[in-house]
Amino acid sequence: MAPYLRVRDYNRGASTEEFSYKRCTACGFATLENIPDDLGRYYASGYHLIPQTEAAISAGVEHERYKIDLVRSFVPSGRLLEIGPSWGAFCMLAKDAGYEVEAIEMDRQCCEFIERRVGVRVHHRPDEAEALADAARPDVIAAWHVLEHLRDPWRLVRVAAERLAPGGVLVLALPNPHALQYRLLGRYWAHIDAPRHLHLIPPAVLCRRVEEAGLVQELCTTRDEGSLGWNEFGWTYSLPHLSSHPFAKRVLRFAGRRIGRLLSPLESREGSGAAYTAVFRKPLPGQ
Repeated sequence: MAPYLRVRDYNRGASTEEFSYKRCTACGFATLENIPDDLGRYYASGYHLIPQTEAAISAGVEHERYKIDLVRSFVPSGRLLEIGPSWGAFCMLAKDAGYEVEAIEMDRQCCEFIERRVGVRVHHRPDEAEALADAARPDVIAAWHVLEHLRDPWRLVRVAAERLAPGGVLVLALPNPHALQYRLLGRYWAHIDAPRHLHLIPPAVLCRRVEEAGLVQELCTTRDEGSLGWNEFGWTYSLPHLSSHPFAKRVLRFAGRRIGRLLSPLESREGSGAAYTAVFRKPLPGQ
């Protein structure tokens, strides 16, 4: 591992500290060297925007509808467990689609909302892998933009592969460190999100590690609807990091939206987008 990148918390400004990533020169996997002991404080109040009205709930659910469409194309029914559901929009979609749903979430307020409003059982545990080992054996495990936050993402992958029912799928979404945005914006790229994102995981590295855990790749793409949606977000929220002046930030945010639309054809090419989605299946006995 070699020194790679020095950044600050440009997204939320919770600290002026510099954070350092080191990177494997062979595979491109990058990891944060100076992980704060008090990492929880970087997920301050407001990190999860829990909706306060039925209209806000409906809007949030519609924004994530692509997720349930994707999952149903691989496993149309059964037990589904989501890791890191925030306030539970996808849990709500999965429940409405007929899945038997459980969730694992660290934020207490999100857990309370999911159990009270969504009606889904939630494991409120600080260790996702440990909680997964105690959950019912699922046919689908989904973790949308979760692995990059974990101190040991490969432990969760191993436990997920073990707990998944034969024929079931593991669905993962992550930022893409090979993205065009990152090549152009460098440390100002919003999807780095230090220090909350502890790792930058290339698609090939993810696929290799999940396959080593015994699952078979079904999909790995930057062109699914969910991944494409992160492209404009990246430009809109990255460009303001280039200035500390409030007016300039507003101008750069507007410019970012325009740039995102202009570069959409380039970012729609496989491998160039800001995020990627991967699906892996557990083989049936004898396969």
